[in-house]
Amino acid sequence: MTAAAGAEVTVVVVDDQELVRAGVASLLDGADGVRVVGQGSNGEDAVRLVRTLRPDVALVDIRMPVLNGLEAIEQVRRDASCAATRLVVLTTFGLDEYVFAAIRAGADGFLLKDTEPEELIRGVRLVSDGDAVMSPSVTRALIDDYLRQPSARPTRAAPPLTDRERDILDGICRGLSNRQIAAELHIGPATVKTYVSRLLEKFGTGSRVGLVVASSECGLSLPGAG
Repeated sequence: MTAAAGAEVTVVVVDDQELVRAGVASLLDGADGVRVVGQGSNGEDAVRLVRTLRPDVALVDIRMPVLNGLEAIEQVRRDASCAATRLVVLTTFGLDEYVFAAIRAGADGFLLKDTEPEELIRGVRLVSDGDAVMSPSVTRALIDDYLRQPSARPTRAAPPLTDRERDILDGICRGLSNRQIAAELHIGPATVKTYVSRLLEKFGTGSRVGLVVASSECGLSLPGAG
């Protein structure tokens, strides 16, 4: 379940760098319709805050003491009572050694710490509404990283897809939102949302970011591949 239209989006911010954490929290708390309800400095804080506060969105750094962000994401995702919270990775770089693991662990997306303020706020609102939180540049970096690997070849069989499902998947892999995909394909956003749900089920993943990884593992929808 995502935040209702027009409802306030509640957020927790967890980062061991106090300056970063305070800056992100202050920025979000000053945005219309967004309220920061908790802050933490390590992975244990992240798990505790999500379990007790049930925020719409949790922004979680990866490299933290006590319990890192990846372990925190895994723990939260194992707790069915926290299923409604969207988990977004905060990272300094477009890619680091943990990003793919975080996606597979159940992260709903990730944002760069140097993202423009307006984009950070927009990203939080988008993910709370069940949309994509991954910029085209970061999507491109994920794909490029995959293509650079010597063993970059399909590692799993692709599920059968219709032409329209392939079109939707291509848009997701380019980092487009539902509305952007809808405009490009001349269909309604609600129709795109239905197709996205089908793709998530077919690929056995819980997020749009997971679809990018899964499609790369199947050798599908890789702009620039080949």
